[in-house]
Amino acid sequence: MPLKIIGAGFGRTGTVSTKAALETLGFGPCYHMREILSSRPGYNDDHLKLWSEHARARGKGEHHQMDWEKIFAHYPATMDHPASIYYKELMDTFPDAKVILNVRDSESWFKSWQTLFEGLGVLKYVAPFIPHVRRAFDILNVLIRDVEMDGKIEHDSNIEIFERHNREVIENVPADRLLVFSVKDGWAPLCEFLGVEVPNEPFPHLNESKGSIRKRLIEFAIETTSPRTKILFAVGSATAIVLAFAIAL
Repeated sequence: MPLKIIGAGFGRTGTVSTKAALETLGFGPCYHMREILSSRPGYNDDHLKLWSEHARARGKGEHHQMDWEKIFAHYPATMDHPASIYYKELMDTFPDAKVILNVRDSESWFKSWQTLFEGLGVLKYVAPFIPHVRRAFDILNVLIRDVEMDGKIEHDSNIEIFERHNREVIENVPADRLLVFSVKDGWAPLCEFLGVEVPNEPFPHLNESKGSIRKRLIEFAIETTSPRTKILFAVGSATAIVLAFAIAL
């Protein structure tokens, strides 16, 4: 199926809620960073690997073209990073798709944005030893933090990039193809823009805390790590604990 909805908004602007809303309206499954960190056989096979390779190439300053038709072959909609970075390319590839720009107050956005990266916690230290987690960190740290955010999670520069991105989307997308959307506005503007009826249920308001982000990555690491690697990691962790106690004594 062709991609019908392109999410151009940054992560932490209500993209999880909008994803759920679009799926309720029949535009599902909706692509999202969550989708890359989950398994949906026949839909997102090798997507994590593809995005990781792309991130590493971009991190080296190399041109690396993604096969958008392959990535979105089974998805009618997309929200959130990393796809939102490429809204222009997606518009060219899917000329009939509409664009939704999720927006949010800049200060509250940055607090939530900072929470995302703080939520990675100790996992960033074990990522090099677990391939799937390392690939997830390639997307988060290399593509999003280093390439898009100039290598830092910092208040002034990140807000400047966030606001510039939103301005550029509004300037680049034809008005009749664009919805500037806040999840606070609920169903009405979204349904009108998409030409569908308002469902008889509350608009979903979902959010991820620092703890839930860390939990999601831990679950992802457990689900996607091979039994052999789990055993080796457990043995290594146990050995490190024993050595630490021995040194302490």
